[in-house]
Amino acid sequence: MRKILPLTFLSVSCATIFPVTVSALSMSPPPRANPQPSKFVFKDASGKATSVDVVQSYQPKKIVRPFTTADRQLDPKLMRAATIAEERAHAHSRRQCWHAVKEALLASGVISSRPKTEYAKQAGQELVSNYGFRQLPVSDPYQAPVGSVLVYNASRAAGHVEIRTQNGFVSDFRSKTPSHRPLLGVFVKS
Repeated sequence: MRKILPLTFLSVSCATIFPVTVSALSMSPPPRANPQPSKFVFKDASGKATSVDVVQSYQPKKIVRPFTTADRQLDPKLMRAATIAEERAHAHSRRQCWHAVKEALLASGVISSRPKTEYAKQAGQELVSNYGFRQLPVSDPYQAPVGSVLVYNASRAAGHVEIRTQNGFVSDFRSKTPSHRPLLGVFVKS
């Protein structure tokens, strides 16, 4: 008890003599001198003050053509398959794209039995030969109609399959952009 009292008195007296040193030891961050604005304010041509958001980061993958329209000549069950796949999709891939597309096609009634192929890159061949699908002469995934099945190749992997939706693409996950893999074909059923 005798040693604590002199140490307490000494620390309090040092704090009163050297207040700048004590304040430098505080753990709060220093205030920013000039914080970046979140809005840019300007006057438009009519003289009215207008503001827009300030872009804080660069977006490398700009979505150019995300939306498409439904093709009335296609089987309406394909659009239902796209909706089912979108409802069941996850935020990120679980490497089950062909499984998810099979389930959506089966649940919507587009196909009557479960496809047997293992790899996603083989999906197009099986859909044409066993289920009455046909390949469209489309090389741009953005031009694929809603409900169409897009099959992608991969040199040493299983490939990728996804269904075109009204505002993007879906397999076991949702995406606004198509797969980066080479497109093998776009398949639909009339």
